[in-house]
Amino acid sequence: MYRNKIQELRAWKNKAGRKPLVLRGARQVGKTWLLQEFGRTEYAHCAYINLDNNPDMLSTFALDYDVERIVNNLEVVSGQKITKNDTLIILDEIQEIPRALASLKYFCENAPDYHVAVAGSLLGIALHEGASFPVGKVDMIDIYPMTFAEFLRAVGKDSYADLLESGNPEQIGAFHDTLNDLLKTYFITGGMPAVIKNYLDEGNLLTVRDVQSAILNAYDQDFSKHAPITIAPRIREIFDILPRELAKENRKFIFNMIRTGARAKDYDAALLWLEDTGITTRVTRANTAKIPLSVYADRNIFKLFMLDVGLLGAKARLPIQSILGGNDLFGEFKGALAEQFVFQELRAAKYDPYYYATDDSRAEIDFMVQTAQGEILPIEVKSGTNTSSASLNSFLRKNPAISRAVKLSLLPYKVNEHIDNFPLYLAPRIDSTTLS
Repeated sequence: MYRNKIQELRAWKNKAGRKPLVLRGARQVGKTWLLQEFGRTEYAHCAYINLDNNPDMLSTFALDYDVERIVNNLEVVSGQKITKNDTLIILDEIQEIPRALASLKYFCENAPDYHVAVAGSLLGIALHEGASFPVGKVDMIDIYPMTFAEFLRAVGKDSYADLLESGNPEQIGAFHDTLNDLLKTYFITGGMPAVIKNYLDEGNLLTVRDVQSAILNAYDQDFSKHAPITIAPRIREIFDILPRELAKENRKFIFNMIRTGARAKDYDAALLWLEDTGITTRVTRANTAKIPLSVYADRNIFKLFMLDVGLLGAKARLPIQSILGGNDLFGEFKGALAEQFVFQELRAAKYDPYYYATDDSRAEIDFMVQTAQGEILPIEVKSGTNTSSASLNSFLRKNPAISRAVKLSLLPYKVNEHIDNFPLYLAPRIDSTTLS
């Protein structure tokens, strides 16, 4: 399965001043596979070591930070001769041995010719809990579930992925219905590599829910195994209500939806734990459409998105046929799926999304991003073909400095005077200058 992040890894390998690499991402998004594939295709040799439950590595890093001694031990454990510049050293589940994480400082300072890449499913938890992190001594790359374009390549639709990336509106429009149908399939599978592999192996969509349920169960087990016992029940409470929260017309996260009387301060630690794992991400409200958006964001008012649109559908027990059938995706829940998808695509495209709402929540814009040109771009998400935009029009009237907005829907691409319509599958290209 081709992953776009391979390009960033190649750039990391070849850049001047390269530092050890930390690859961050939630469990089962493909970190290990990506690093091993990178090592296989870009290096003469690859030395892979999993640090989970590895007493040899525990004692190796416990002694001291002598890089040459550590490398010698890595050779023994991996069974691979390690040479400078042509061997990729992969340390997986790095959070299991905090001193291994700290050792990256010494690889950076004393042995920069060694190419070291590390990953960890619960690395965010380890960092938050005070693991010694080599600040300024590592490069970092984030990885998320496979995007729609990556899904297309995985299922043998490379020509459609190329078409989306070409930005040719006339050609894209000619295949609009086909791309919408493929998008609906992606809404079912989502972007978790194991789910997409199952779809490829089995040739149908009926078994993907079993794989998604297994992933959700693995997350649930993490709550019990790795989270502090004092907050594990509250982590599960937040996770369990996410589909209901996102299905609301106003998707702002409301703690009182967990149970009557629930207060934010009682769930702060649980919410932070979920975010540190990468399972959930908050999109905070900005009540002013000015640059930089981060200055006007209120972290205490937010929407909470899941990691993956396919997992969201599985968590909600959404029937597969309800997504495939008809032009509208699914009743009241269709908006939740569409917005979850757009969030994933924006984040993968390296946008930092916020949302806009007034204090009384009467006017809301689904997302706002800063473009590469330093402008504010409001985005409204529609799950069907009814794309009336009262909120977006009102927003533009109240903010005359913003000259352009975007609607994402099931309709084809069309340029209008102030509000451009983009099909949902072009969410990553909302700021593209090649679409005109």
